[in-house]
Amino acid sequence: MIYPLALDLAADGVPATVTCRVLGFSTQAFYKWKKQPVTQRDWDDAHLIHAARSIHGEDPAFGYRFIADELPDHGITAGENRVARLCSQERIWSVFFKKRGLNRKAGPAVHDDLVDRQFTAQTADELWLTDITEHRTDEGKLYPSAIKDVWSNRIVGYSINSRMKASLAVSALNNAVVQREAAGTLSLGPR
Repeated sequence: MIYPLALDLAADGVPATVTCRVLGFSTQAFYKWKKQPVTQRDWDDAHLIHAARSIHGEDPAFGYRFIADELPDHGITAGENRVARLCSQERIWSVFFKKRGLNRKAGPAVHDDLVDRQFTAQTADELWLTDITEHRTDEGKLYPSAIKDVWSNRIVGYSINSRMKASLAVSALNNAVVQREAAGTLSLGPR
């Protein structure tokens, strides 16, 4: 902020109107700032930042969402976007924070590759593939899991849940087994 410089120059005898004209802002804005150097918004932001630092200090795993949830206990009401802006400005991040898109390396395989990357089948129900996807809805996230027969390229079993759990894939597999003859079928899950 450049207003304190104008205040210092005024103390040295330089008229405020000249300083404001040279520095490129209005004298009205300078005198308004001089009357109230700290705005109510700055004051409120300072209190919110202090509370956010306190909350984050108690549990460093807290990111801005958890901090926003805890603020009413400290007598402060603020929107999540405002908390996110101030936490980012003050570099208050969860210890588990990771920037997306950086250092994205494929991890080790979740299971052994039983088909040696050959995704073909000679008959129906010889090889099934499964995956779980995430879809955002107005009510929250929805996780569908589908089992696909490689030979017919059709969905042979599925399951949907509001939480991504192991039982989601197991339920889809059970659904496929009930509907199809599954003896000897090789099933590969998501990687």
